[in-house]
Amino acid sequence: MANLGVNIDHVATLRQARFTPYPDVIQAAKICEKAGANGITVHLREDRRHIQDRDVITLRKIVKTKLNLEMAATHKIVEFALRVVPDEVCIVPEKRRELTTEGGLDVWGQRRRLARVVGRLKKKRILVSLFVDPEPRQVRAAKEVGADCVELHTGAYAEAKTERSMLKEFEKLKKAGNLARELGLKLNAGHGLNYDNVRPVARIPGIEDLNIGHSIISHSVFVGLAQAVSEMKRLIE
Repeated sequence: MANLGVNIDHVATLRQARFTPYPDVIQAAKICEKAGANGITVHLREDRRHIQDRDVITLRKIVKTKLNLEMAATHKIVEFALRVVPDEVCIVPEKRRELTTEGGLDVWGQRRRLARVVGRLKKKRILVSLFVDPEPRQVRAAKEVGADCVELHTGAYAEAKTERSMLKEFEKLKKAGNLARELGLKLNAGHGLNYDNVRPVARIPGIEDLNIGHSIISHSVFVGLAQAVSEMKRLIE
């Protein structure tokens, strides 16, 4: 049975649109946990477009399940993570002008640098995940640099326009998941998952955490955050 990590970035997006103190991401995290979330995920971007440093610091104190910090492997963000010490970090690629994370991390092409970053984080007993496309070379590289986990990028699957292309992308996810498990890596997945497409991914053998944000926060506009989380939780179970 997969666990649900709720990404609350877009609660902060709404707050930052007017620079108001509301909606409160701390309250959102508490509601998500009470509704059954197994973890809270936030992405501290370099441009601080939604989640702010103070959010992460406070969340570290109040989250009762686990705090997963998505981050780029830049010096300042890594130093911040080493000070805050979240339960888990997921290293992602980041571009200033992108709307959201576009594609997986090129672990293979950055093996030396990422190995140093992963090593520093693990010394603080932070579980380290790498956000990768479902490609064997990237999964193997994640193991090589010392990561504990891979989070498979499900964007191509979620955005597929035809059933045939969706099945093709799903097979890639399954094969990458099998390889990750063979290598002894923890297996997570996320990006673009919603109430219509999440069930097959939740059934992939070995999947532990599904990190889902945009669809849950969007649905919560109509049904409330607690119900939106509960509905997603039931689907992945």
